[in-house]
Amino acid sequence: MSHRTPQELASWLATAQPPPREAGPVTLLVVRGPDEARAEPTAVRLEVGAPVPGDRWSPGRDPARDSQITAMESGFGSFVANGLPLSLFGDNLVLDLDLSAANLPAGSRLRIGTALLEVTPKPHTGCKKYAARFGVDALAFLAARKPRRLRGIHLRVLEAGVVRVGDTATVVSRSQLDLPLRRQGP
Repeated sequence: MSHRTPQELASWLATAQPPPREAGPVTLLVVRGPDEARAEPTAVRLEVGAPVPGDRWSPGRDPARDSQITAMESGFGSFVANGLPLSLFGDNLVLDLDLSAANLPAGSRLRIGTALLEVTPKPHTGCKKYAARFGVDALAFLAARKPRRLRGIHLRVLEAGVVRVGDTATVVSRSQLDLPLRRQGP
């Protein structure tokens, strides 16, 4: 399978239909197991302070839970994957939703199924595995467009609940923490 070129990535971003800003479906759930194994359950129960059941995330490595759940945008992921399964990315939630910092600044909240999640400030960046699977050009493309969060976001669970493939991820609130200050008055 060939990797996308910088030109293909830029062209896709310039011409693709933008993802929804307010609500969009969960298109895939992924559980990362040992030895790079991936499972694609149709439903998971998310708990406060715990990983997706069966996922290799360890709260001992991240006591603040800033990387409890990972999410990525389905459209860009599908394009970059170029025919490979989206589960290879390893993100727990694949959403058809605008995950950019402009749309979902840190502290923003999403209702997904019956769970309530919050966007954390921890950046979600690619790594050497991403480069090996999808190409160094794709990794460089992500790095040059950090505010767009094409690699995805980290979430923490605020209220436990069940998330199913096909459920709607709905923006409940947007934080003002990451938004630029607006000048008051003349």
